[in-house]
This record gives sequence, C-alpha cells and structure tokens, in this order.
Amino acid sequence: HPWETVTTAAMQKYPNPMNPSVVGVDVLDRHIDSSGKLHSHRLLSTEWGIPAIVKSISFTNLVSVDERLVYKPHPHEPDKTVLTQEAIISVKGVSLSSYLEGLMANTISSNANKGREALEWVINRLNAEIEEFTASARGTMRNSMAAAAFVEK
Repeated sequence: HPWETVTTAAMQKYPNPMNPSVVGVDVLDRHIDSSGKLHSHRLLSTEWGIPAIVKSISFTNLVSVDERLVYKPHPHEPDKTVLTQEAIISVKGVSLSSYLEGLMANTISSNANKGREALEWVINRLNAEIEEFTASARGTMRNSMAAAAFVEK
C-alpha cells in the first residue's frame, strides 16, 4: 500500500482482532524531527498468557520488549511501503532469562505476520469508511439537487 495509507493505519492499529493480547496503548512521545520524520513512542500493555511456571516465579514484571518499526516509502514503487521491524527483549532477575528471551523472540517473530495482517485489516476498514462516506455524500448531493429542481418547478 502507499506510504500515507500504511502510516495512517499504523496509528490506528490497536485494538484489532489479530492481536488480542494488546489491551492498551499509551502515546508517551510524538514529534516530528528537523528532517520531517515522525517519531511516535508508544507503550503497549499486553496480556500474553505467560506460562504458569513463569507466573509462579513472580518475575513477569521484569520482562521488557523494545520494538522498533520503521515505515518508509518504497524508493521505486509509490504504491508500496517498506517496513523494517526489530525487537529487543530483556528478562531480568530470572536464572532462565536466556530461555525466556528465546521463547519471547520466537513468539514475537511469529506474531510479526499478525501485525501486518492487522494493518491490512485497518486499511480495509478505512477504505470501507471512505467508500461509505463517499456514497453518503453522493446521496445527499442527489437529494439536494432533486429538492432544488422540485422547488424551481
């Protein structure tokens, strides 16, 4: 999809049915830098259904995922967007931290496709809203023109 469409959808990505684990989104910082790039730092609250063994250790609040997504217009095809995605996972205070980091990396990797599906879902929803608005506007204009023609007679 074109860059403008993808970035609009990215700002409206949550909630969506493909990523039900995201239960809240807070914008911590959003600004445009001197080169015109938009930076948005968001905090996503999630419920991942962490295995019972991890919950019993009570270290679930020491898991941190810092994910970075960069959207750029495709350099040669204006109807496409390039997305670069990376995640840094940190588990602190647990002797099984490397195991848990690996488990989370696998989960994040498999969920990356769901994120792209979610963007498609938002884009389809936006396109449907635009079509509905356009049809509604056409109907209003037709009714107004018909009323004006009727008054003139």
